[in-house]
Amino acid sequence: MASTSKKKTSSPSCCDSSATTPPLPIRRDAATTSSLVRQDWTIPVHSPERRPVVDSLPEPSRTASATKTAIPVMLRAQTSHPLDPLSAAEISVAVATVRAAGATPELRDSMRFIEVVLLEPDKDVVALANTYFFPPFQPSLLPRTKGGPIIPMKLPPRRARLVIYNKRSNETSIWIVELSEVHAATRGGHHRGKVISSQVVPDVQPPMDAVEYAECEAVVKDFPPFREAMKKRGIEDMELVMVDAWCVGYHSDADAPSRRLAKPLIFCRTESDCPMENGYARPVEGIHVLVDMQNMKVVEFEDHKLVPLPPADPLRNYTPGETRGGVDRSDVKPLQIIQLEGPSFRVNGHYIEWQKWNFRIGFTPREGLVIHSVAYVDGSRGRRPVAHRLSFVEMVVPYGDPNEPHYRKNAFDAGEDGLGKNAHSLKKGCDCLGFIKYFDAHFTNFTGGVETIENCVCLHEEDHGILWKHQDWRTGLAEARRQVESYTICTPIHIYANSDVGLVIKEKDGKIEAEVKLTGILSLGALQPGETRKYGTTIAPGLYAPVHQHFFVARMNMAVDCKSGEAFNQVVEVNVEVEKSGEKNVHNNAFYAKETLLQSELQAMRDCNPQTARHWIVRNTRTVNRTGQLTGYKLVPGSNCLPLARPEAKFLRRAAFLNHNLWVTPYTHGEMFPGGEFPNQNPRVGEGLATWVKQNRPLEETDIVLWYVFGITHVPRLEDWPVMPVERIGFMLMPHGFFNCSPAVDVPPSACELDAKDHDAKDNNVAKPLQNGVLAKL
Repeated sequence: MASTSKKKTSSPSCCDSSATTPPLPIRRDAATTSSLVRQDWTIPVHSPERRPVVDSLPEPSRTASATKTAIPVMLRAQTSHPLDPLSAAEISVAVATVRAAGATPELRDSMRFIEVVLLEPDKDVVALANTYFFPPFQPSLLPRTKGGPIIPMKLPPRRARLVIYNKRSNETSIWIVELSEVHAATRGGHHRGKVISSQVVPDVQPPMDAVEYAECEAVVKDFPPFREAMKKRGIEDMELVMVDAWCVGYHSDADAPSRRLAKPLIFCRTESDCPMENGYARPVEGIHVLVDMQNMKVVEFEDHKLVPLPPADPLRNYTPGETRGGVDRSDVKPLQIIQLEGPSFRVNGHYIEWQKWNFRIGFTPREGLVIHSVAYVDGSRGRRPVAHRLSFVEMVVPYGDPNEPHYRKNAFDAGEDGLGKNAHSLKKGCDCLGFIKYFDAHFTNFTGGVETIENCVCLHEEDHGILWKHQDWRTGLAEARRQVESYTICTPIHIYANSDVGLVIKEKDGKIEAEVKLTGILSLGALQPGETRKYGTTIAPGLYAPVHQHFFVARMNMAVDCKSGEAFNQVVEVNVEVEKSGEKNVHNNAFYAKETLLQSELQAMRDCNPQTARHWIVRNTRTVNRTGQLTGYKLVPGSNCLPLARPEAKFLRRAAFLNHNLWVTPYTHGEMFPGGEFPNQNPRVGEGLATWVKQNRPLEETDIVLWYVFGITHVPRLEDWPVMPVERIGFMLMPHGFFNCSPAVDVPPSACELDAKDHDAKDNNVAKPLQNGVLAKL
């Protein structure tokens, strides 16, 4: 459930240690400045002697026109990269534009803003921006044309995409707004947007919002039959009661999207004057509540089974001074990151350079962190693209208990709530260590206001042990290098009030590692005295934690060695096979890697197989390394699983994409989310990825999209209570023939040794700071 606590809204934050660099200088030809007033955004120039001409990026102080203080001021188009997330001002303009387009006051008042997000432009626009307007400033990114280079005068205006829920009519619509600088007088005052299109999407329900969750809790707690049911359980103080609204999913026609429904879970604290008490330690069972979220009223209620409230568990709390009888451990010494020369990364807006990597970061309310335009600068070969776009597009958590209410617990945390909207501000010292660059995230709330999550994404470096080491036994000489990783983190993500999920992207020695950190607290059920259940673990008297699974879907639009306009990638599956006995295997020890080209979508529906070390390689069909092999990047699975529910399970109607670990599709505009754009109460079977692949489109020499589904089966332990220590799952994108040798071989030696005197002295446990991001023990 989305957190109902208020998120801070403020001006952009100042990071504790900013790594931002000033904007790079822009080339300017004064002789042709007058041509910049043209509206054309590309002009072919036939003279090969002429150099690209671009308008200089204006300072914000010069772009702010004198307008009323209540009207957001839009900056010029070239001040924001086409992939930069929408600014707070742009969100305000988009909301104001859509509101002004409402035909009646009633229509405008009934608008609820589910999502306002950047409408990402075509890839050729991104290539133009990266060539002439923004880093990395590389004309080589563009293909040559017969008439000479294409010289852009300006980029096309940015656009916003809005998902609007009409609370009066129960309709969902999608709006496209152009964020131009055209000054238009409309209803409600001046604004700087233009509606390009609007379309009602029938038979869908958009994601829920934190405002709706808070209203649902209030409605349920004020419902007289509910109060009477709680009184039977000895609870009369409604301040103790916690109502967590869950989307109903789709189990029958009663859950059809003609109504906007929620089925809450109920919990109860023991002390009203202790807001930090772990109320999830006392689940209330036996009460069935169904809430009409459109009209905010209880439409079904039944107290069908009186289950006593679990007794207050003395080990239920986790705040300082409240654990294990109020005694916290005293044997943990602080750990600090010391970077005497600062970090190795450079930041220019949302453009990041770290060692030989460069990429852009974005943020959406649904996905959270997005990584754009990932490339590696490889010496004389220059900037080599690896991926267009990387993100997590869905998270599904099905529970394995068939009893009420747990069989309905199968949340689509991205599609029903939004991973990004439920992110929380990161705390220095706990979430991130060392020299940190923070990024804020802006999004709209339910009523159209702009909210800011300060320090939502952090960029920092961590020491990760030995990168490589070798000692020559003849000479006795040894070489060792430390492994310093760049972490781009969006964590913690607060999902359904009890679970926190950290999503981490790491780049190192040519590899890209995606990691999910599962933590938080368990979602529990109550037991009758003397009762046990085989579908969970009893963790305290009257309390059990049901078995469940967590699944994540990573969407990776690859671009291995592909410049703008090129689509020369293919996918190969690799399995290690044992050679048959015979002349080729007289010693019976032979095995080899067998490659199979995945030629079509249906052929590319694959599962992990650790017995054959199965992995998949995305290769460029027209680029070779020094040995003549095709360059590529391989997807290396980590630990993984498949759904344990039977194929007839109701939640699999909406989550057919969980049936395989790997799916491959050609890039198609609009194919973004594996369960379709609106999985909430979705009655359509297999909508999304499972339907798209039925076209069985070819996958040879195309713009490849990998959909990797990975998960974990959680059988709770007593040690997961009251807090669940982090469990890590993930995968790696690893170079495979992409480089001519190890990209880690030229990493310089670090100061890897501690001062012997300090290290050995028993009365001095303070080690001197280490350089190059290596951990220092205090």
